[in-house]
Amino acid sequence: MTRGMAVGAARFRQLGKQAVSFTLALGIWFAPIPAGLTREAWHLFAVFAAAIFSVVVNAFPLLTASLLAVGAVVLTNTVDPVKAFAGFANSSVLLVIVAFLVAHAVVKSGLGRRISLLVVSAFGRSTLGLGYSIFLTDALIAPAFPSNTARAGVLYPIILSLAQSAGSTPEDAEGRRMGGYLMFCGMASLSVSSALWLTATSANPIGVSLAAQAGVKIAFGTWLLASCVPALATILLLPLILVRLFPPGVTDTPNAPALARNELHSMGPLTRNEWIVGVTFAVMVTGWVMADSLKLNLAAVAFAGLGLLLATNVLTIEDIHLQGSTLATFLWLAVLFALSGQLNELGFMGYVGGKLTAMLGGVAWPIAYVVLMVLYVLMHYMFVSQAAQVLALFGVFLDVAVRTGVPASLMAFALLFASSYFSTITPQGGSQNIIFVGSNYLTQGELYRLGLLTTGFCLLAFLVLGTPWLLFVAR
Repeated sequence: MTRGMAVGAARFRQLGKQAVSFTLALGIWFAPIPAGLTREAWHLFAVFAAAIFSVVVNAFPLLTASLLAVGAVVLTNTVDPVKAFAGFANSSVLLVIVAFLVAHAVVKSGLGRRISLLVVSAFGRSTLGLGYSIFLTDALIAPAFPSNTARAGVLYPIILSLAQSAGSTPEDAEGRRMGGYLMFCGMASLSVSSALWLTATSANPIGVSLAAQAGVKIAFGTWLLASCVPALATILLLPLILVRLFPPGVTDTPNAPALARNELHSMGPLTRNEWIVGVTFAVMVTGWVMADSLKLNLAAVAFAGLGLLLATNVLTIEDIHLQGSTLATFLWLAVLFALSGQLNELGFMGYVGGKLTAMLGGVAWPIAYVVLMVLYVLMHYMFVSQAAQVLALFGVFLDVAVRTGVPASLMAFALLFASSYFSTITPQGGSQNIIFVGSNYLTQGELYRLGLLTTGFCLLAFLVLGTPWLLFVAR
């Protein structure tokens, strides 16, 4: 009976959140249209804002909110169907989806696990070394995984086995600290490695496409050049900083390398599938790096790689059928990308940008740049999806920055990198976090404290190191 009442109460709260979301949409829809905006722009904003709000408060999953939104704007003739569904043919969206499928081959073949174990066997003699091994492993495999959640699925079992082999369990008040340190290293690593590589998370290609609309062209190689200094410096410093912020108690793990070597021995030599995945991955990354000079399409390179994996039976049609989450991602990503673009095309982003520009009027551009970056990062407290924030705010913040005199390339890259490293600011700041939070090695208070401090450090590092570097290379 008690359980039934709890389920009923939870359902009632859910219905309440959904009702608030619909009320918000109707309230904005029927509110007076501000001067300078068209009816279509205002109504699209009403639907888009309510959809994002419903995701933030967990009223609807992102897919559900997206489908309801696109259905509403098309059926009310707010947006032309051709424009509303244009995202399904966008090359950036296709790149993300195909790369998701390629990432499954890295997991299925065992290559991702082998790389993890190799790094641990080399660096795992201390808890700090294990922390570095997590960051290094993630940085190496990140360009093949356009999903933080997918990479978390590779890293988490390794981290859990390392913690347990050292005797660290969530039930032990003191012993859990080593496991907690390693778990948070996994969370932090995913946030920074996503800033290092363009293809490391689905939010990156979305932001790149939005930046292109503002005249900032970003390729795989130019992204890596721009990100390498601040991202690599952060990767080198974060394990040390986290040791100070959350002392793990256990400092030496002499058995970890042997454990990793035993696991590697049991795996045997590289299998045929691992060789194929490794070579295919290397060729794809090379193609992405050389895309500009060779005039290659990034999505086409990904399609070719996927085709090769299917032709060699590393992946099968059944594997693709099982990737239901990939289809869901394709649907919501294509829809929200198109609707976000329409907000810009109909003038709403320019309208909001004009208001923010007026508020920052007369402020020197370096100050406006810092203020906007701090505000953009802190606003992730209100989002449970990196992609949702990029779609909702990236274009607005970039437009405001340019209007106040901030170089467009500088602001575009800074916002793109922030859209990755702010994911640890809350336990729900990225879906990948949930995997590590579920280990119960860290309390909610510890997660929020470490998240704020880690994100603050990343913001400082990318401002202090990244800004001069970007001004030098991203002209």
